[in-house]
Amino acid sequence: MTKTKNSFSAASSMTGYLYQCLYALYESLSRVRKGKEFRVSLETLDDVVFEKKGDAIDLIQNKHHVTKKAQLSDYSEDLWKTLRIWSEEIYKGHHKNDLSFFLITTSKSKYNTAAFCLNPDKDKRDVKKSLSLLESVSNTSKNIKLMKSFAAFKLLTQEQKLSLLDSINIIDGSPSITDLDKAMKEEIFWAVEADFLESFLHRIVGWWMRRVINQLTDINNDPILSEEIEDQISELREQFKRDNLPIDEDILEFEINESKYLDKVFVKQLELIDVTNKRIFFAIRDYFRAFEQRSRWVREELLYVGELSKYERKLREEWEMNFESMRQDIGDEATEYKKKKAARELYRWIENGELLQIREGCKEKFVARGSYHLLSDNKLIGWHPEFIEKIQKILESEVA
Repeated sequence: MTKTKNSFSAASSMTGYLYQCLYALYESLSRVRKGKEFRVSLETLDDVVFEKKGDAIDLIQNKHHVTKKAQLSDYSEDLWKTLRIWSEEIYKGHHKNDLSFFLITTSKSKYNTAAFCLNPDKDKRDVKKSLSLLESVSNTSKNIKLMKSFAAFKLLTQEQKLSLLDSINIIDGSPSITDLDKAMKEEIFWAVEADFLESFLHRIVGWWMRRVINQLTDINNDPILSEEIEDQISELREQFKRDNLPIDEDILEFEINESKYLDKVFVKQLELIDVTNKRIFFAIRDYFRAFEQRSRWVREELLYVGELSKYERKLREEWEMNFESMRQDIGDEATEYKKKKAARELYRWIENGELLQIREGCKEKFVARGSYHLLSDNKLIGWHPEFIEKIQKILESEVA
């Protein structure tokens, strides 16, 4: 399919917003690693704003370009549109003198340009030269697109211009959106074993994106606290220890359509013993969560070789002891009513009992409960004393 100009524009905008979110996380992780305390917001005073003790300290504009060849010249729209935003805020008196402005861009600034002279590297930095170059462009350029930017810059006094430029740091050649993954791993390498770094970062990013959405949609637009990021890292570190496994919030939050599971064998096993519809929904939820979480552990190679098989064997052994105890208690001559009642008691052990966990530190009960439903779905376990024969008849009647 041929892409139109608008589709390219939409993709570029989406990439820009995604880059802005991920760069904010990258910068936040960097500050956390250095022990800094801060609050961070997106899309408030600027693309990304870092605060300390309630005051903005760093305002960041992000400019992402797909092509590595993009250049930041004295006539660059990225540069001048950013200067317009900051100039207008300075003119209105909205910012204090000790505020720092950052233009983070994947572009490269040309040698001895205004942007080059605002690099934080002291060997490159020359604020007065940058001012001279910018004033020359604003006075001579005929670029219609930038006229409002030039006008905003000219509204400032010489002292305000120098003060603004002295507060600006242009970080060029920043990691592109495809390189941020590697850059963020370098910031969190200390948090987890190298083998788990990819999975660890994946979960940090997932949490961050959900948290950013909450921040952007919150009426008060409350910032994200550095303590929140630290707590999330600490919590995930615990989950990635040898005696634990990560539990993913997106799986827990997924809205389940129970109608898709009503033909599953594990559901028929529960219907066979007259379990209520509400309890069947709980079983479907546990089945879904366990299936998705276990599949993710397998894909990300977080499990030891044969660990799932060993775990399921232990679950079956526990079930066998309880199942045989039930059969003995009701005897061979029990009525169907008593068989179903005893089976529901056995199933209540799955719902409320202390079940074996896959690892000692992994306390989420849906893992064990859902794993039992996975075994039930494969007819390896059941609840009714005669579950194998009865389920087989049900399945055969449906085929017929």
